[in-house]
Amino acid sequence: MRSLASLFILLLTINLPALASSSQNATLQVTLAKWNVAEYHKPYVAVWIEDARRKPSHVALWYDIDKREHKGKEWLKDLRQWWRRGGRSLDLPYDGLTSATKGPGSYSIDSQLNSLLGTLKPGRYTLKVEASREAGGREVVSIPFDLPLAENVMPLKAKGESELGAVVLDLKH
Repeated sequence: MRSLASLFILLLTINLPALASSSQNATLQVTLAKWNVAEYHKPYVAVWIEDARRKPSHVALWYDIDKREHKGKEWLKDLRQWWRRGGRSLDLPYDGLTSATKGPGSYSIDSQLNSLLGTLKPGRYTLKVEASREAGGREVVSIPFDLPLAENVMPLKAKGESELGAVVLDLKH
């Protein structure tokens, strides 16, 4: 009887991270700023989640995938924080992660984010969104959060000052 109870506790412990995040439904809203300039280039954007040790888990990457001879990859290093945190080691394009650049406006990221959140253990995390634009600026916005989720803390918001507008992370049980 004692070994059966120990086995049950062990199984519950193994599945605890999945239980903590499996019932969550996450949406990330990223707004790219609009600029009134003669020469506008769509920004490259990287989205990732770092754990307490700053180990990254990549969520999304928007860059010029179709540029001739894959020259769009050359400019990914301008997403400096993302590049240093593990972007340089990715084999791109990465299915489900990469897509084309986007113009000014608001964009929703949910499927890749939900897949990733389902694998995270309880702990402290930071969502990072970085944007870099040719003939423009570079900006990083951070949103810290904890898993499992505390009640009544959603949505979490941050606002960029130049390249990024509002960034809203909404995690629901």
